[in-house]
Amino acid sequence: MMAPCLDGIRVLDLTRVLAGPFCTALLADLGAEVVKIETPQGDDYRHVPPLRDGTGGLFRLLNRGKKSLALDLRSAEGRGILRALARESDILVENFRPGVMDRMGLGFDLLAADNPRLIQVSISGFGRNSPMGDLPAYDLVIQAVTGFMTLTGEPDGPPTMTGESIADLASGLFASWAALAALIARGTTGRGQHVDVAMHDCLFSFMPAALAQLVHGRAPPGRVGNRHPLGAPFGVFAARDGHFTIAVLNPRQFAKLAAAMGRPELADDARFSSNGVRNDNHAALRAEIESWSALRGVGEVLAALGAHDVPAAPILTLPEAVAGPQVGARGLLPRVPGPRGDERVMAQPVRFSAMWAAPDRAAPELGGDGPGILSGRLGLGPQEIARLVADGILHLPGQSAQGGRTCTTSS
Repeated sequence: MMAPCLDGIRVLDLTRVLAGPFCTALLADLGAEVVKIETPQGDDYRHVPPLRDGTGGLFRLLNRGKKSLALDLRSAEGRGILRALARESDILVENFRPGVMDRMGLGFDLLAADNPRLIQVSISGFGRNSPMGDLPAYDLVIQAVTGFMTLTGEPDGPPTMTGESIADLASGLFASWAALAALIARGTTGRGQHVDVAMHDCLFSFMPAALAQLVHGRAPPGRVGNRHPLGAPFGVFAARDGHFTIAVLNPRQFAKLAAAMGRPELADDARFSSNGVRNDNHAALRAEIESWSALRGVGEVLAALGAHDVPAAPILTLPEAVAGPQVGARGLLPRVPGPRGDERVMAQPVRFSAMWAAPDRAAPELGGDGPGILSGRLGLGPQEIARLVADGILHLPGQSAQGGRTCTTSS
């Protein structure tokens, strides 16, 4: 098996919280050397519970495979070190609010003048040119202003946020994709570029079913609860002792469902003759299905549906999913070496036949790689590194941080 595809690629990670760290974790999984630049206080997620050995679990999962260099970027010398590192890096990822990098004297034009091959990926709430650019860029805000929340929840209930930070995760995924696209383009042009990733735009692109209804349908989309907005039966249904899912979209599948229920005549019922008609008559269809399933346990229901090849599944809790055979077989929570022993981390989910693409170490200690980075990349000697520590420019593990945060960033 060949080496990871990003072996030899150097990434400077100036991000914090979720979207940016998720992006750079994916790049680290592909073999990039990711140096995370942190303030002396560290990424906010280092301090968010649940904590293990004083470090937040979210930080541990989202910063696997990286190195940490803790710098005070309020100082001219700290910014000079960052600029020197950018000269010999391939990709820089940041999620400051638009304009902050320029005000720090670290804007793309300046960094690209030093290193024309540099790719800078900037993640923000609304992009560099936006009428909404001054709004705070939290995941919940993005869910609210894109319309995403109005699609989630019961029809007679309030708009609902999702159970995970979907806007942050979508943005991190698109940002990693964009970094790779720019890297391929650089192979042709020999030059880097600035990539503008807006969380708003990324989540907006995650609504194809809703946009299909708005652009091509009869009415704007709304909340439909635990079912698909365009098809039926495609959602959550009740059994005697719990709930299960059915995912039926075509006539052949519906006929199999009707047979599994012992009601083959439903396949010829005019109310259920096509996907669109079934969707229009969803309440009647649900009543037919649950009049059958409510008399049976989930296991019995799924056995009957499985025997007729009907797409259906139990609804597992997260502990059940993690303990089940699929997560382990696919290597989704591998154990890797960490600063204080082996620990489980998330892994990027794609499997390649000819190259390695998995985390090889856990999240770093705050500033734990600073001396090695400064000596190995910039040629600084022990005395110079000691002076940087004494002057408060470089932070090492075990030090107490002094001062406040450097800048306001997006999530």
